[in-house]
Amino acid sequence: MDQKQLWEKAVAFHGHSCGGLAIGFQAARYAAELLGLTFSGDEEIVCITENDACGVDAIQVLLGCTAGKGNLMFHIRGKQAFSFYDRKTGKSVRLSFRGAPKDVPDGDYERYFLESSYQDLFDVKETTIPLPETARIFETYRCECCGEGTGAYWIRIADGKKVCLDCCSRYDRFNI
Repeated sequence: MDQKQLWEKAVAFHGHSCGGLAIGFQAARYAAELLGLTFSGDEEIVCITENDACGVDAIQVLLGCTAGKGNLMFHIRGKQAFSFYDRKTGKSVRLSFRGAPKDVPDGDYERYFLESSYQDLFDVKETTIPLPETARIFETYRCECCGEGTGAYWIRIADGKKVCLDCCSRYDRFNI
């Protein structure tokens, strides 16, 4: 697919075109170029995003990183920064968005981001978060209070019952 077709696919997935989507679009393309990435069918490629903004949708479309597969993770810091990892090669890169120059008119961000070189948009840095392990599958238990299925890792024992985090009373001796 060429750049125009990929952009149209990202816009269709996201629901509209915008500057934020263009940031993620360019980040995904730059990471693909730097690391030799293609679409991730499973967990071969991992993205840890430091925001939950529009650009994350472009990363899903272009690189196949999704929360459901466990290869799209959110480490919210309020930054337009994305860490990409290739499990096959062990290579990784963190792309930090520089922002738009002050002379870009308000309505022109999307065009500016799409027409700019990657190097003008992002600082390339080493990743600061170690590559997370692949997603685990946990046994499911029924919460003995609400009856909902809950992964074993998130079950607590309270008054001798297996309960989910929502039904478990919080214990904190400093904030009672």
